[in-house]
Amino acid sequence: MVSLDSLVDLTQSSLLVSVLSILFNPVAWNIVAQNEYRNKTITRIFGGNARYGCYFLTVMIFSFGMLRDSLYHRALLDQPQRAMLPAPFDTAVPAGLFLLGQTFVITSTWALGVTGTFLGDYFGILMDHRVEGFPFNVLRDPMYVGSTMSFAATALWYERPAGLFITLYVYIVYVIALRFEGPFTDMIYSKREEARKKA
Repeated sequence: MVSLDSLVDLTQSSLLVSVLSILFNPVAWNIVAQNEYRNKTITRIFGGNARYGCYFLTVMIFSFGMLRDSLYHRALLDQPQRAMLPAPFDTAVPAGLFLLGQTFVITSTWALGVTGTFLGDYFGILMDHRVEGFPFNVLRDPMYVGSTMSFAATALWYERPAGLFITLYVYIVYVIALRFEGPFTDMIYSKREEARKKA
């Protein structure tokens, strides 16, 4: 029988650091964005220019995302290695999963644009209409799904079972984040529609 200790080494500090960084990103950006919507803190820092504020937040989100991915990679390498798929699936499945996941992330970013992807609506930079083309005609939240797929693909590629546990954690964190992010974004757009009707 396989023991948990042979799959996950809980004594590695890199595992905890990775888990914390995964939690930090959606929590921090939701707090920062909701504060921006209510108080325009970042916009004021950039002299009232909402686009500059959004671009600044874009750089921060992207940079911390790269750091999170680097910490995840390091954590995986510190974990026990164990074959999870037989050849040739041990390379074909993670490669295909990563390719599909990144396709969802990249195409959703392309469809939304920089401000649509990186919380521009919290800065008052709203899209004219809801994006309904690919990948949004396939998935409601393609960016979060694609990111989760990439975490799983990396775990399978490096044959680290701990990475699959982290992937499950990523999925749970994203589901919780969407419970806050989705309704708040819907509220922003419904307020705009109300204002348009009054006008």
